[in-house]
Amino acid sequence: MAEPFKDNYNKELVNNLAKEILSVNENFDKKKLMKLVFDKEWENRELKQRMRHITVSLNETFNLPYLEALEVLLKIYDRFTKMWSAIIFCDFVEVYGLDNYKESIKAMELFTTKSSAEFAIRPFIIKYPDKTMKQMLKWSKHKNEHVRRLSSEGCRPRLPWGIALQEFKKDPSPILLILENLKNDPSEYVRKSVANNLNDISKDNPQTVIEIVKNWKGNNPNTDWIVKHASRTLLKKGNEKVLKLFGNSSNVRFEIRDLRLKKKKINLGEENEISCVLTLKEKTEKKLRLEYAVYYVMAKGQLSRKIFKISEKTVKPKEELIVSKKHKFRDHTTRTHFRGIHKIAVVVNGNESEALEFELIK
Repeated sequence: MAEPFKDNYNKELVNNLAKEILSVNENFDKKKLMKLVFDKEWENRELKQRMRHITVSLNETFNLPYLEALEVLLKIYDRFTKMWSAIIFCDFVEVYGLDNYKESIKAMELFTTKSSAEFAIRPFIIKYPDKTMKQMLKWSKHKNEHVRRLSSEGCRPRLPWGIALQEFKKDPSPILLILENLKNDPSEYVRKSVANNLNDISKDNPQTVIEIVKNWKGNNPNTDWIVKHASRTLLKKGNEKVLKLFGNSSNVRFEIRDLRLKKKKINLGEENEISCVLTLKEKTEKKLRLEYAVYYVMAKGQLSRKIFKISEKTVKPKEELIVSKKHKFRDHTTRTHFRGIHKIAVVVNGNESEALEFELIK
């Protein structure tokens, strides 16, 4: 089993960080930092809690004004190639640099090339919206792909684990000029961020994204990939306008039979399988988007629906299609499972079949 991400923050990482700081600042107390970081609560902290704890401990050990501490970090940041180490530099700016806009922005432009300042930039967008977004627009034309990605990833309205940008949920127009600059970016890393940003926007402003899909679709393979990936939430919701843009329709006629689940009870870590036979009831062939919905039991007993894609197929009239999909129920960073009655259903072009029940036992 892979080690939890949080274990990347460990004694080796902090020790290396302390050694590099000590090499440019002879007054730095390495022993103090190690003692502060690895306190009795260390093992109980999760990923971001560990990162923030290191940042706070680092500042306490520095015992310097922000700009002086920042100068030390600027001398050593390029010695770190692993994201887990370098992102602490960005976090330091986020926590302590908000009142020093000019110096902090300049530092983030450098630090993000070794990690990502997508979380650190967000308080600056909130406090200094106009000038920070002007800076992000400049970054969208930067020669370094990591800086260009920051210009998109940093202003996602709903960045996971990040502060939500409420004003951009209401009006995403300041973001759109940035995304326009990046839609043909040579870096897949950047283009993926553009798609994820648009997907965020689609959750609050679906029509804005629908218009972008219409304008970008068909221009080239890169923008085609972006708009398809950006539309995934709208497609999962069965949005008729978006389905039609990608050659699907929620009005397609079909029949599902022999719908079944392999198991009625499973343990955490095991998988279940849903299957059925699908027949197209149209006179001409149709494109079908095949998905399945899982209704997870939440902490308070309510159900939460999550859609997963199976495939897309062009199906002929009366053609019988065997649909089968396995799904593993295991805890991970973004989901904790709870015992109880779950449900699974097949979804065809946004139309959901009968949901079948099974029990998850811990």
